[in-house]
Amino acid sequence: MVTDSSSTQPIRETARPVHQERTKISTHEVDVFYGAAQAIRKVSIDLYEKAVTAFIGPSGCGKSTFLRCLNRMNDTIDVARVEGTILLDGQDIYDPKVDPVQLRARVGMVFQKPNPFPKSIYDNIAYGPRIHGLATRKSDFDDIVEWSLRKAAIWDEVKDRLDQPGTGLSGGQQQRLCIARALAVQPEVLLMDEPCSALDPIATAKVEELIAEMKMEYTIVIVTHNMQQAGRVADRTAFFYLGDLIEYETTAKLFMNPREEQTEAYISGRFG
Repeated sequence: MVTDSSSTQPIRETARPVHQERTKISTHEVDVFYGAAQAIRKVSIDLYEKAVTAFIGPSGCGKSTFLRCLNRMNDTIDVARVEGTILLDGQDIYDPKVDPVQLRARVGMVFQKPNPFPKSIYDNIAYGPRIHGLATRKSDFDDIVEWSLRKAAIWDEVKDRLDQPGTGLSGGQQQRLCIARALAVQPEVLLMDEPCSALDPIATAKVEELIAEMKMEYTIVIVTHNMQQAGRVADRTAFFYLGDLIEYETTAKLFMNPREEQTEAYISGRFG
């Protein structure tokens, strides 16, 4: 049973029975290049609906690069090139007919550092629904803002100051505001790139509790450097090393009985 130095809490099995699972995103032999340098090699993986998948591995192993492939965020990097197939509900997201803006509404993203817009708390949430045409009336926007902030477990903390800047919130509140902002456009998938790395333990616990609640409705993929966090929140965990997907299993099995020597060496702390 694996623990880390920050906690004595054991890794526990959180995966649901296989017969209940449905593939939401499927990738086949995905390669990613930055110019001539290859960052990801032949990654094939199925990510399951309404479950949490964690990507772990040492810094620079490609986990965040691969995460950004799943909603085409790598399109924003001029030298980046993605090859292979990524299917969302069976549709190739790199098909030229797919609008990346609409894709990112379906596959939202929360970044490592909280990045609220320089707008009011209200307008941070209303911005996405406005540009995607999800509402037109003030009352509809009011409903979306409240619903999103409640989903992100921050409504009670901000409901009396919705006209104040989102940048005035604490770090943990800002991150939950960013989660609410992503939820406001009704995504199906939520990508989270080390969402707790800049937060204190109390704020981290709140985000982890939120992830556990959100997986009842959303497919969640989280990159984390914290193996104990993966053990707490993830149904399945994928271990990346030097651009390769080394192992992908239920979280408990990967941590307690890994197949690959590299996985065992990493989770036991022999490198990282």
